[in-house]
Order: sequence, then C-alpha cells, then structure tokens
Amino acid sequence: MKKSNQTNIYGKPLEICSNDPLTGFFRNGCCDTDKNDHGLHTVCVILTEEFLSFSKEVGNDLSTPRPEYNFLGLKPGQKWCLCANRWLEAHEAGIAPPVLTDSTNIKTLDIIDLDTIVKYSLN
Repeated sequence: MKKSNQTNIYGKPLEICSNDPLTGFFRNGCCDTDKNDHGLHTVCVILTEEFLSFSKEVGNDLSTPRPEYNFLGLKPGQKWCLCANRWLEAHEAGIAPPVLTDSTNIKTLDIIDLDTIVKYSLN
C-alpha cells in the first residue's frame, strides 16, 4: 500500500485506518479524499452494532454482503472510513462510533469541530 500524503485532524501524517477490510474512498486503507469524494469518507471509526443498525435504518446498509461489488459486509469491531456527515448524524442521535483520530483526515474538520470528534477518540 502507498502511504497517504494527506494529514490527520492534528496536522500530522494520516495513518492507515484499515487494510482488512480494505477501506477508504480510494480503497487504499486510508481515509484520503479529493474533490470526487462527495461523501467525504474521512472519519476512521471502529464500527459498533448500534451504529451499523442506525446506518441501515437511515439508508446505508453497511452490514449486508454485496458480492456484486466485492463487498463482504462490515461487522462490529472493524475499522472503516466513514462519511463525515453520517458520523455527525450518528453523533446527534447519540450513537456515534469511536474514532481513531490519527487516521481521521483533516478535511473532517470542514464538517465536524475538533472538540466534538476528539471526545470520541481512542488514540
């Protein structure tokens, strides 16, 4: 895997979020983004059962396998680059998953303030 040249929310080099499952808008393991990433897949989280249920309820089923897209479905405990707006929506509902801030892209701060996201930090 190529190392990201983007930065995390602390302005330091963006660390890998997950290679298993392979995550990120570019499926490179990092929460990298660019102008084509309209969902802003920049928040590295550890998925929870509560969040996966919530996401399915609001129209983004991340847990059901979709073999036609080579997608095995996600499980609690796995790491994933989540859309910043979806994380914020889950935060407002009181069920946001924990965040790996060293692997969360600085672009996240365009949507979520630093103090809010750091409260969920595991690193």
